[in-house]
Amino acid sequence: MKSILLISPYWKEDHRWMVSSVKLADLWQQIGYRVVVVCMGNQPSTINHQPSTKNSRLHIEQVSDTLEIHRMKDIFIPDPWNYGIAFGFTGYVRKLIKKEKPDIIIANKLLFWTTLSVISLRLTGHKVLVLTDALVGITWWPRNLVPKICAAIYAWTFGWLILLCAKRVGTFHPQNPSILKKLGIAKKVEVIPTGIDSSKFQVPSSKFQNEDITVTYVGRLESVKGVDDFVAAAASVKKDFPSLNVQVVGWYKEGHPIVEKYQQVVSFTGLRDDVANILSKTDIFVLPSYSEGLSNALMEAMASGCACIATEVGGNRFLIQNGVSGFLFTPGDRDALKAHLRRLIEDEGKRKALGEAARKRIEEEFDWKVVGEKYKKLFNNFLAL
Repeated sequence: MKSILLISPYWKEDHRWMVSSVKLADLWQQIGYRVVVVCMGNQPSTINHQPSTKNSRLHIEQVSDTLEIHRMKDIFIPDPWNYGIAFGFTGYVRKLIKKEKPDIIIANKLLFWTTLSVISLRLTGHKVLVLTDALVGITWWPRNLVPKICAAIYAWTFGWLILLCAKRVGTFHPQNPSILKKLGIAKKVEVIPTGIDSSKFQVPSSKFQNEDITVTYVGRLESVKGVDDFVAAAASVKKDFPSLNVQVVGWYKEGHPIVEKYQQVVSFTGLRDDVANILSKTDIFVLPSYSEGLSNALMEAMASGCACIATEVGGNRFLIQNGVSGFLFTPGDRDALKAHLRRLIEDEGKRKALGEAARKRIEEEFDWKVVGEKYKKLFNNFLAL
């Protein structure tokens, strides 16, 4: 069995799930690879064993015969930075490569501490496939000014160097061709989405017959996600539609100001492990991000037949055909968001049409049956380099 070493910023923690890494590792196992993950983060509370090495900063979890996770404790700087630092990470990656001798080395995401290891690996003769859903500091931006400036500086120095050191670069959605050309990587970039297993998400026959409408956001309460815009718009619309159910599904820190302000009219569920069930009962899904990669939450909502409203940024424009499989709006435009919400609340036929078109788009372009074949081809070509 061939093996993949996956270098990921994080894996699974309440406040920083690295969804693309988790999902891709699942897909790659399904197409016949053993996956060894090396990432930053704390030992999950669900793991009862002691550290597997003499280094107290390291925890190794043998999940199955085809999945092993190596976690290195880091120093985490929270929102709006959301950045971890783990000294010695690159050295450990090199030791792991020597031990595991993986067939393919993949670094997921750009501009995290973990992807700095790509530079060292290139200098020591290793070829690395870099996957990313966004070019942070170039096409993806934090919401606040100081983080934006820092991201831009980081992107055009170390970020650029990482891209140049990569043997191949896979982006989850199309990037601006002129930017890729300016970066000098246009010839080695390929678009390949993460996709989802759409069989896990169903569209019940009663979905479009609900008398009470449910509007849902799924994700963290981070500034860049624009949750403040969603709850403000939804709360305003709810005044005219008192039976409207508005819910935010995802982790948040206790005492979060948005929760404190809107908890009387919005349901904040916290982190849930039954998202598929929640989406099956959701009529309208909203993703109000100011910057976005290829959103797993949006793909799941589309697969669940939800009428989706999302900002016109990043991978949202790749997933949604405006007016056909969802509605797009400008980030921060609460009036436009309220107008879309009102339209879909009042127009059952449009909700149904958008939901059906969204499900069809996922099945035809983003289902793992389709995406899995693309990764098989990508890996075969990469191994031949």
